[in-house]
Amino acid sequence: MKQTYRVLIIEDSEPLANLYMQYLSDEPIELTCLETGQAALDYLQNVTPHLILLDLKLPDMSGEKILQWINEQGLPCSVVVVTSHGSVDKAVDLMRQGAEDFLEKPVSAERLKTTIRNQLERTRLKGLVDDIQSSFERNAYQGFIGSSLPMQNVYRIIDAAAPSKATVFITGESGTGKEVCAEAIHHQSPRTKAPFVALNCGAIPHDLMESEIFGHVKGAFTGASNERKGAATQADGGTLFLDEICEMDLELQKKLLRFIQTGRFQKVGASKEESVDIRFLCATNRDPLQEVSAGRFREDLYYRLHVVPLSMPPLRDRGDDILAIATHFLKTYAQEEGKAFSRFTPEAEVVLRHYPWPGNVRQLQNVIRNVVVLNDGDAVSIKQLPPPLNDTLSDQEIKSLAQVSIPEPTYSSTTDEPNDMSPLNDEIRPLCDLEREAIQRAIAHCDGNVLKAAVLLQISPSTLYRKKQAWETDEA
Repeated sequence: MKQTYRVLIIEDSEPLANLYMQYLSDEPIELTCLETGQAALDYLQNVTPHLILLDLKLPDMSGEKILQWINEQGLPCSVVVVTSHGSVDKAVDLMRQGAEDFLEKPVSAERLKTTIRNQLERTRLKGLVDDIQSSFERNAYQGFIGSSLPMQNVYRIIDAAAPSKATVFITGESGTGKEVCAEAIHHQSPRTKAPFVALNCGAIPHDLMESEIFGHVKGAFTGASNERKGAATQADGGTLFLDEICEMDLELQKKLLRFIQTGRFQKVGASKEESVDIRFLCATNRDPLQEVSAGRFREDLYYRLHVVPLSMPPLRDRGDDILAIATHFLKTYAQEEGKAFSRFTPEAEVVLRHYPWPGNVRQLQNVIRNVVVLNDGDAVSIKQLPPPLNDTLSDQEIKSLAQVSIPEPTYSSTTDEPNDMSPLNDEIRPLCDLEREAIQRAIAHCDGNVLKAAVLLQISPSTLYRKKQAWETDEA
């Protein structure tokens, strides 16, 4: 389905606004016309157009003030300034402040159409490049380190689920980063400026858990000398993360279910209900369905929470992410401790890569801190690794593995031989092909001007020239 672009015209002259709309009546765009700056600002609070046609002189404020507001808000829209003959210098100055182009009055139909088409095509190309960059090969993401295929899938689920209010049920072994995942969802959501409150249901005694979630009034129980706000009140407007949810007492699970369904709760010892707006996230290192079958977790609560499932992969399944994370910890702790470590020997890398890591990232973190605290040097050797890593592999196994590179999955779209991803070969194209197509379309759009194409794609001209030269060499 072809995308319809939204264009906002801010023009106080009704005859001119009508003329522009007549000029653009055959274009596949959604047009909106506003006469004042304040009306435009009110509109932009709720709608982000792809392109704004901005008159410099408005009855209540200058076009420059509107452009400044757009820049401050970081709105992802192009702005074309419309100016009279005597204000061309001002328009050029506004382009330095973020406007994409300017039109000088009187504006002809052809000039208006060409300018708008060019700017919308630029928006389309930029969106294509942004999608490519954001959808592939992310080496880090919201507190995570790693570019492995399992983690790319985690990043995409977070991207998709974060904007909604749907509950995300995070599962995974201990130490895989379930709380980091919950924080990433919160920070990617519209609630990012509101509180993120985390409760570990396995670390709080059962008889205190209800008070931790809902709070209590003074005198509610022995020791309750003051009224206390619970996590539900603290997280109002934001996100409440319930870690190790399967550890929760069954009676409290019943109260939690009602709270999730209604958004209402009572503090311990209180007689009236309170209402809050909360986004729920939860996690467990157990199999929740097994807990339901065993009668330790309410089935109705499971189905209420299990809206968007997200499974965190164990570290042993993340390939070279292990080395990337280990190197990050090594440099961080070396700086903290005043040590010289910056890398691992090839043999140590083999051990790290092939150790099963039952404690996952948390265990790796502790191992690297142990190494840095007890040793020093430029590169970490096998002898400096703590047990059981220093005797996991035999010397012969280490030498054999160190002589070969660790294979990574390949997803070729040209081979005739089927592979594990063969059902997707017709749907997924290599990233290099998508990148080349985007660059070639940008160059064609700029009539062969590589410098202009580089500006549109927001990459270095030298990078673009180098890629173009490499393609031409391959074709020769």
